[in-house]
Amino acid sequence: MPATPAPPSATVVTARGWWWKALVCGAALWAVTAIVTSSTQNTNLVPTVILLGSFLVPFCVVLFVVERARGTIDIMLLLAAFFIGGIFGVLGASVLESRLSPSVWIYVGVGAIEELVKAVVFLVVGARVAQKTALKGALLGATVGAGFAAFESAGYAFNASLTRLGRIDLDALLQTEAVRGLLTPVGHVLWTAILGAAIFGAASAAGKYRLTGGVVLAYVVVVALHAGWDSMGFIAAYLGTKVTGGVHYELAYGQLLPAVADNAGAWATGFYVVGLAVVSLLGVLALRHWSRGLATAPSRA
Repeated sequence: MPATPAPPSATVVTARGWWWKALVCGAALWAVTAIVTSSTQNTNLVPTVILLGSFLVPFCVVLFVVERARGTIDIMLLLAAFFIGGIFGVLGASVLESRLSPSVWIYVGVGAIEELVKAVVFLVVGARVAQKTALKGALLGATVGAGFAAFESAGYAFNASLTRLGRIDLDALLQTEAVRGLLTPVGHVLWTAILGAAIFGAASAAGKYRLTGGVVLAYVVVVALHAGWDSMGFIAAYLGTKVTGGVHYELAYGQLLPAVADNAGAWATGFYVVGLAVVSLLGVLALRHWSRGLATAPSRA
């Protein structure tokens, strides 16, 4: 009797590239929605513009994570991390930040609070991951950060759209969403990915969390990056006025003369862009540091 041939081995094909396809299509939809809203002056479309513009890039981050975490992290867990991280993150940060007093250290306080809130959400959601590695921590952390960024950007876009006369400033709304969308991957997404990689990378072989010096250092680093990012506008303005030199002699009735203000503003813009680039680069280097051995087994006890 002839031997029964062995069934062919099943090959699982993982779809790739959905994140950038969604980004291109979503950006086109956002632009079309903005044009229709502007041309028709239909304020009923404003929430659509806000939600689409605020969630587009964070959602694409989630798709990026899903493509790389498939088979290692449950997709439903990633979706829960996105929404829980976003909703509870902004709620917790809002409650705690309401107690901060205006001062030079407010940027550090905001960074410490928001990164702590995201870390708590990460720890709760990440407890369901059995085998913890730095790669899984970075991916899960990026998802939590993306959720936080989405809901936070929606709030900023809404505030930017409001005017003193109660009208909708669509241009300000679109500018806010465009800038925050472009910067999302090197903001909350990057910072929480760093901390997530450090937390999972320090976990024991049994998947238990461990508070190590590396985890504490990672938290300090992300708080410093966050504070540096938020304070860059103030720092850039200060450096811009310093570089122009002799500004205090150019005051006219308590305000800068137009020529001096334009010169200082140009320098401030340059310092701002360079400053954000430096903070982003430092964040990427920090992620590489805490993500060494991404594909390795969980940390030994």
